[in-house]
Amino acid sequence: MAEPVNIFIPAAGLGERLRPITYEIPKPLLPIAGRPVLAIILERLACHAKRFGMNLHYRKDDLQAWIESSAFREGIVLFPEEPLLGTGGALKNAEGLLSEGVFLVHNSDVLCDMDIERLIEVHRSSENVVTLAVHDFPDFNTIAVDGDGFLRGVGVSLIHDQGETRRVAFTGIAAYSPDFLKFLPKGVSSVVDAWLYALKSGMRIGTHDVSGCYWSDIGTPSAYAAAVVEAMRADGEIVYIHSTARGCRHVAMDGYVVMEEKSSAEHGVSLRNCILLPGSRLTAGGSFENSIIGPAFEIPLKEGEMLSPSGDGNIIPIGSGGSERKYYRLREGKRSSVLVQFGSGSEDFDRHIAYTDFFRRYSVPVPALLRLDRERGEAVFEDLGDLSLYGWLKCPRSVEETLRLYRKVLDIAVTMHTDVTDHVAECPQLTEKLFDYDHLRWETGYFGENFVLGLRGMRMKDSSLLEKDLHLLARKADSLPKTVIHRDFQSQNIMVTKVEIPRVIDYQGARIGPPAYDIASLLWDPYYRIQETLRERLLDYYVGRMEAKGASGFDEETFRSALLPCRLQRHMQALGAYAFLSVVKGKRYFLKHVEEGVRLLKEDIEAAREEYPSLYEVASQL
Repeated sequence: MAEPVNIFIPAAGLGERLRPITYEIPKPLLPIAGRPVLAIILERLACHAKRFGMNLHYRKDDLQAWIESSAFREGIVLFPEEPLLGTGGALKNAEGLLSEGVFLVHNSDVLCDMDIERLIEVHRSSENVVTLAVHDFPDFNTIAVDGDGFLRGVGVSLIHDQGETRRVAFTGIAAYSPDFLKFLPKGVSSVVDAWLYALKSGMRIGTHDVSGCYWSDIGTPSAYAAAVVEAMRADGEIVYIHSTARGCRHVAMDGYVVMEEKSSAEHGVSLRNCILLPGSRLTAGGSFENSIIGPAFEIPLKEGEMLSPSGDGNIIPIGSGGSERKYYRLREGKRSSVLVQFGSGSEDFDRHIAYTDFFRRYSVPVPALLRLDRERGEAVFEDLGDLSLYGWLKCPRSVEETLRLYRKVLDIAVTMHTDVTDHVAECPQLTEKLFDYDHLRWETGYFGENFVLGLRGMRMKDSSLLEKDLHLLARKADSLPKTVIHRDFQSQNIMVTKVEIPRVIDYQGARIGPPAYDIASLLWDPYYRIQETLRERLLDYYVGRMEAKGASGFDEETFRSALLPCRLQRHMQALGAYAFLSVVKGKRYFLKHVEEGVRLLKEDIEAAREEYPSLYEVASQL
């Protein structure tokens, strides 16, 4: 790692483009799903910093209070300004700190995942007095550089001695040598003027191109909202509810919903793609869509500004799960639908279409098929919204509320395990897909390859003993009574409508297999930990419904004994998927579910350690 440097974060600005938001909150403290922008920046830069410098002016008491309560308080040197000194004057005012060596400047309204260490290395290995991190961002391409990437001008101010130039955008992040400080006068000044002065004095200002990295300047309400949504997507989330927020259980939610610290909503409030800022309060019955809401204001935005700021506002990418399929929301006036792109020749596409017709015929609540293009492997479905059971559970719910909704979900499972199963001969594509020994062994092999070896790097001296256990487990699961099962019946595949009627998605993997596997997937779900007493009530409900339906071949004792092998299988499948999706597919947010998945596996293998001793040994080391 490169030697740490002092890092200056300009934080004194008025945030005029963000008004009225910044009348309430200084720009650096704007929350991104519970974390102030300043906290995100400091956490990311901490490993590169000797000390931080920060100037203060607008709402300085708020910023100072936050800093003093943060983990960074010992490493930050504050430089209050009265009056404001400008972008150059701020650096000159901190000259005592910044003259110690190479230093970095990182704007306090910029979120970026560029390689900071590489920027510092590039600067140190050059003869530049400044090295600007730049990228191609047409809306902000005001920096003129020559063919070698050296700065030749800013805006209309060009140095006309080096031929043709091209335009790039400054990211708000740059590395400086302390010699640059001599180009800054005392008092108010502009850093851009100092760049041009340095150029005219024969100094070199280079650039480091970081095009392709994630970058957001949160300087406007729409940019801020888009940054919040992008952070949610990067974390695989749709809903964020701060622990101090109140009333979310009474809110009808859809799309991205953020309720920040001490926000609240009363009965009958409806939110779709909304950010409730700290302290905002919504009275009963209000309906809000595509808005930033503060204590005394609402800023309406276009849906495209929040969800697809660089794309077509009528075609919006949606979804953040593990699927390789692409999902888009299509807007046609006030109506919406969902376009799913499988790709031509996809077996999943053919199954999805066949299963949609079959399941709807027997009252499984899957989305209606609206249009179909077999040649392109595309289909347009009814829009079920964005709120999954997983998102619904983000808001604290009473036991009875949770029980009521889970019972509705179990009713869907019962329908699949009875009525659908009774008529499975009508769907040849489904009768061909068996959740049998071979598939069960594939699951556990997937776990071993991707999780045990790939993610955890564990290697056994003698893997044959583990293979024997997995063979016995698969044989046992394969011997269980079988019905039609969803096979991935977990909280992210259950959508919840405004009237809290659950609907099912991602069912193209349905198979003929043990129904206990579906119940294990739902009630032992790493995405949400169900209380043991609630789980038992739900198991009793499922058993009662299966018996009431007169399910062919169903026996409570057989079903309950099937749960443990199915749970073991399911836990390994889930852990294998989390590892594959995070490591191979780069969807790192799945890693946050690993801990709970491991806990469930270890808990359940404890009850079967005599039967599967090698699997117990592996699990105990995770």
